[in-house]
Amino acid sequence: MSKYQIAQLNIATLMAPIDSPQLSDFVENLDRINALAEDSPGFVWRLQTEEGDATGIDYFGSDKIVNLSLWDSIEALHNYVYRSAHVEIMRRKKEWFHKMGEAYMVLWWVPAGHIPSVEEAARKLNILREHGPTAEAFTFKKAFPAPSELASVPTDTLGGECPAT
Repeated sequence: MSKYQIAQLNIATLMAPIDSPQLSDFVENLDRINALAEDSPGFVWRLQTEEGDATGIDYFGSDKIVNLSLWDSIEALHNYVYRSAHVEIMRRKKEWFHKMGEAYMVLWWVPAGHIPSVEEAARKLNILREHGPTAEAFTFKKAFPAPSELASVPTDTLGGECPAT
């Protein structure tokens, strides 16, 4: 078992208020997609409020939503994001979210058992935005191995773009 888990932050800028008719399909699918994540191999934890999702967390602004989660491995997260029913939601993102002009998703390694805060995640996103992918903050396209696994994993493990874009 690894001493590290992969943390991920993903933010999106809403095209309309979360309770608007324009976002109703997105909101109606949240419980199903969150349950799919929780039931996926390698899932560890996700940020959520008492309502069961993170749409009420406005750390990045009232027009943004946040997804913060932990996984056993990059591969487990990658499989959930790109090889599950989650893809059908990603294919529709242009209906609900504005195109972001800068990085909006970041990955980083945390010691197993550590639960990252939104503030920590924001720092990692800023590191990625300022320096590009590094061992401290990276993307699927340019992934870095966990600190204890530096010798065993290639640095370009899951290259490529999202199939839904």
